[in-house]
Amino acid sequence: MSSAQIEIQLIASLVAIACAIPGTFLVLRKMAMISDAISHSILPGIVIGFFITQDLNSPLLILLAALTGIITVILVEYIQKTGLVKEDTAIGLVFPILFSIGVILIAKNANDIHLDVDAVLLGELAFAPFDRLLIAGVDVGPKSLWIIGSILLITIGLLLAFFKEVKVSTFDAGLAASLGFSPAVIHYGLMTVSSVTTVGAFDAVGAILVVALMIAPAATAYLLTTNLKRMLVYAICFGVFSAISGYWLAHFLDASIAGSITTMLGVIFLMVYLFAPSKGVIAVLYRERQQRTEVSLLTFLLHLRNHNEEEERHVNHLNEHINWQKVRSKTVLELALKNNMILIDNNIVSLTKKGKDFTSQAIDYIITNEDSKIEHMKDDFFLFRG
Repeated sequence: MSSAQIEIQLIASLVAIACAIPGTFLVLRKMAMISDAISHSILPGIVIGFFITQDLNSPLLILLAALTGIITVILVEYIQKTGLVKEDTAIGLVFPILFSIGVILIAKNANDIHLDVDAVLLGELAFAPFDRLLIAGVDVGPKSLWIIGSILLITIGLLLAFFKEVKVSTFDAGLAASLGFSPAVIHYGLMTVSSVTTVGAFDAVGAILVVALMIAPAATAYLLTTNLKRMLVYAICFGVFSAISGYWLAHFLDASIAGSITTMLGVIFLMVYLFAPSKGVIAVLYRERQQRTEVSLLTFLLHLRNHNEEEERHVNHLNEHINWQKVRSKTVLELALKNNMILIDNNIVSLTKKGKDFTSQAIDYIITNEDSKIEHMKDDFFLFRG
């Protein structure tokens, strides 16, 4: 493995970590699309900074781009607060206008330099190792590595310093204000970090991959945990894994590195979306099926409690009178027997003491409108949940 390959993977990994940290809070704040808006609307800031300095490497580009990102957030929130349109509509109004202004400026005044639309939108990690940083004539590595590394260190420092404030304001802005934190200051601080991170990764990976790395790992982690610290760690791990595996996928297929990394992010999200232990599609479907069976069992037990006639308590009654299918009837009976809720004698079903106690508590909860507690009661009574 060559030094260029190592540098590409290192840059991609640092970008993934730097994006995952603010991205986690954007996902929790339900502001995922604002990252897309920022990643496009900062273009005029970059262009104006270049016009002023005539230097693509000037720090002024980062400052003006970050300022443009903050202006984007302010405009979106101002339009939203009028109550005339919703947030997604406001985003759809603001960022295309700002991005279009940047495209027009490039097309009219900077079409013959590297600052073209294709480079801005797509980026190319493969070229990052060739743009070197020289200090006193000494090559100290790719510029992108130093830029994104510096931004990452600042981001981590701010996270450690203001973790409590960001956490409280993310989940309860009212509580944050009552504790003396300013939700507005924290909000715009987060937007500033997101803007600076986007700008820092812009030249190396492009806007599309920045958005993917900022949102996809955090969204994937959100499906696996409700713990903020754990979500941050998961998001970082997913981002770094996608960056490295995506690079080698691109190497194997001779394809775009950015496209391959984004593809890996999509594959990982799909796998977690399907197979996550509690929020995955399969787990949700299983839980819904389980709940339907338990509701059917509760219905059947209450029916037995309210009827003493043998014909009403006959096994076939489930099919003939309650109109359940044979598979459903068998499932309900087996679940009741496993949990020692019923006895079957000559195809006549009777409640056991445990079954009577369960139905008595269930009736009490239903009558007092506290049926939500039935889940806790079922945990106490049921040894087998379907």
